[in-house]
Amino acid sequence: MTIHENLLGGPPPTHLPDDPEPRELLANGTAPADVAAKYPTSSLAWAQLADEAYERGSVVESYAYARTGYHRGLDALRRSGWKGHGPVPWEHEPNRGFLRALHALARAAGDIGEQEEHERCSQFLKDSSPTAAQTLS
Repeated sequence: MTIHENLLGGPPPTHLPDDPEPRELLANGTAPADVAAKYPTSSLAWAQLADEAYERGSVVESYAYARTGYHRGLDALRRSGWKGHGPVPWEHEPNRGFLRALHALARAAGDIGEQEEHERCSQFLKDSSPTAAQTLS
């Protein structure tokens, strides 16, 4: 038996449970609004809605979608044992919806002048997953 020890002394990484149905629907071209309606706890669906709204120039709408995905993700993280800090690895695909929503929230907050929230969410993303911060920027 191998015991893995966190040599940095921080909390272990949080890996959200897989929820393949929303991801598969989105990958197959189902509209994110339809996926969010069927799976309202899917951060990935809300993140995609936020990205689509942002691309259309609807920043306030993007902000609202991103905030919903962010809060749904926080709920899922807490159910998975997350204590408010620690790694949420991008490499674990089920974490990507939350991380994408967090990135979208930071982006929209900056665009509407919510500088404190922009900075907080940007730092939260970097602290949770440096890979996500680099990949999404």
